[in-house]
Amino acid sequence: MLDILLINGRYPDFGENSVKKGNIGIEGSLIGYVGEDEPEARLTIDVSGKIVSPGFVDIHMHEEDFAKDGKRYIISERMLEMGVTTVCGGNCGHSRQPLAVFRKTLEELGGAPVNYCMQSGYNTLRRRDGLGPHDESTDIQREKYRDALREELAEGSFGISFGIEYDPAISFDEMLFAVSASDNKDHIVSAHYRNDAIWNLDPVKEMIRLSAAIRQRFQISHLSSCSAFQNMKESLELIEKARITDPGLDFDTYPYNAFSCSIGSTVFDDGCFEGWKKTYKDVMLAGDPYKNVYCTEEIFNDARKNYPDMLAVAFVLDENDIELAVNSSMGMIASDGLLRGGNGHPRAAGTFPRVLGRYVREKGSISLIDALRKMTRTPSYRLRLFNKGQIKEGYDADITVFDPDTIIDRADFGALEKPCGIEYVFIGGDIAIERGKTVNQRLGKFIGFR
Repeated sequence: MLDILLINGRYPDFGENSVKKGNIGIEGSLIGYVGEDEPEARLTIDVSGKIVSPGFVDIHMHEEDFAKDGKRYIISERMLEMGVTTVCGGNCGHSRQPLAVFRKTLEELGGAPVNYCMQSGYNTLRRRDGLGPHDESTDIQREKYRDALREELAEGSFGISFGIEYDPAISFDEMLFAVSASDNKDHIVSAHYRNDAIWNLDPVKEMIRLSAAIRQRFQISHLSSCSAFQNMKESLELIEKARITDPGLDFDTYPYNAFSCSIGSTVFDDGCFEGWKKTYKDVMLAGDPYKNVYCTEEIFNDARKNYPDMLAVAFVLDENDIELAVNSSMGMIASDGLLRGGNGHPRAAGTFPRVLGRYVREKGSISLIDALRKMTRTPSYRLRLFNKGQIKEGYDADITVFDPDTIIDRADFGALEKPCGIEYVFIGGDIAIERGKTVNQRLGKFIGFR
């Protein structure tokens, strides 16, 4: 007997590239039945008119900072509310705590709202050693950082991430040396580009060159905020051409025309507004004492000096370019979600419903099956989580049930409201969200690389 049977829904069949009608059964932690019959189950749920999707997989987000925010979950609660069941943190070169500490904290808290995979941030190692953005590392320091990466990879890290723009002193050769910490071609290496692709495509070309030089699979982080300056088409063409000989190259992207990072970072150094062709008023601050305040020159300079860790949101990206990246046959949908003290960009609470509501339903610019593939199967396979990302018998019962007619993001730059249309979420066969309400926030676990 099945534990749970979802009847009268539709589900994506990626093998047939179609959305099919059918009933989905859960047995223990796995999908135990997919078909048109109604086998006996302890609980039957009618999901007429709904999509029964694999749980969304956010391959690029920024995990909790337990040291600053206490041992509590903030961003992963938002992940769950938008239908995400598995995330990958440690991106853009930043690990918010050592992997061993993060893993132990999840165990102490008795689980997490979602499943967690982690990369290891290279920039964090430099910063812990006292290096600033423009300080070059010595050979001895690089050896130390590589040893630290080896330790984390042995503990279950999925790979290595770089935030080149945040520490411009990181050279191409330094990255190659750091990647040599891994001898496993299945690890992931990801990078936040060196510069916005405002003037030319050199930042994209550097990442393509790095991908070609290493054995591991390489991921360009949030291509949206790199190339949405009216040159996304050219960037995508470069990546598509490179993938012919380097199929391990890929990217993630989010569906918003604004990026977010610390106001004190090098991103906002002199010349940024001239490059973006924007002004101070196009930057909004996301923390006290300037929460939801758009900058003036005075406020901008004060925040940079006195509140450098405050998150800022820059409305500088081209909406048409964002849509090109979301709709591309390549790439994955990811939030790049980052919160500090519960504040931040709405992508942390709305990315996946926004794609399904805005781009699939309202604009019709990407099909439902293609959008779901970029949210589930592709990132699952990218992480080598081969038992996730599909509605198939024997696969993990990480499932998101949503209403395709109502799903939409409601988070904005003033408040991170939860989305509409997420009806049920199952993690490992157990109910995390029931009829739109969270009922269990401890079903997720730490997933080590294997």
